[in-house]
Amino acid sequence: MAIKSILCIEDDRFIGEMYVRSLQKAGYDVDWMVDGADGLVAARNKEYDLIMLDIMLPEMRGSDILKALRGGGEDVVPNSRIIVLTNFDQDDESRMAMEHDVDAYLIKAEITPRKLLELVAELDQLPPRDTA
Repeated sequence: MAIKSILCIEDDRFIGEMYVRSLQKAGYDVDWMVDGADGLVAARNKEYDLIMLDIMLPEMRGSDILKALRGGGEDVVPNSRIIVLTNFDQDDESRMAMEHDVDAYLIKAEITPRKLLELVAELDQLPPRDTA
């Protein structure tokens, strides 16, 4: 799987611009949505290789978007990798449940553009997701 197209669902303008600029400079095709409802529509209407998902979003929380995309035994985006990016400190049980459905769970304060690009490159080397 080669990651080429990325959907970034991030409401913080500064962080979103930083991610999008870094990814576009590295050659990725990036769409950016600033609220959860638009992000979910975009994820359902276009096949992305990678979805970067913030948890605390206007209109719809990232955890609800994740449930809509990968919850209830149905994987709506089986060919997409999903990275959760958050500064929201969750309890261990909630985090572990979410980690089961994502390819990476990151704290935004710890992610530099370089680390993000390194992670995307690592995800690109992984075998296809096991949707079982």
